[in-house]
Amino acid sequence: MRSVTATEAKQNLGALLDSAQSEPVVIRRQKRDIAIVLSPREYDRLRAINTEEFERFCDRIGAQAVEAGMTEAKLAEILSE
Repeated sequence: MRSVTATEAKQNLGALLDSAQSEPVVIRRQKRDIAIVLSPREYDRLRAINTEEFERFCDRIGAQAVEAGMTEAKLAEILSE
């Protein structure tokens, strides 16, 4: 992953945006990472991964709840307390 200073990013915004289409670019200020610029395609890919991971987590927790005897009625009772 390429990195540039914040000053370089300001001075060469067009080149930074072009580079971000092929790989994420880290922007650094005072030796610290402050931002990452990435393409919309890469952003969408990362969001999809997070969504899929969350759905798998929910499915796993739901299955554990069913195995433990949780029902919709019991859940409604707990939530109304």
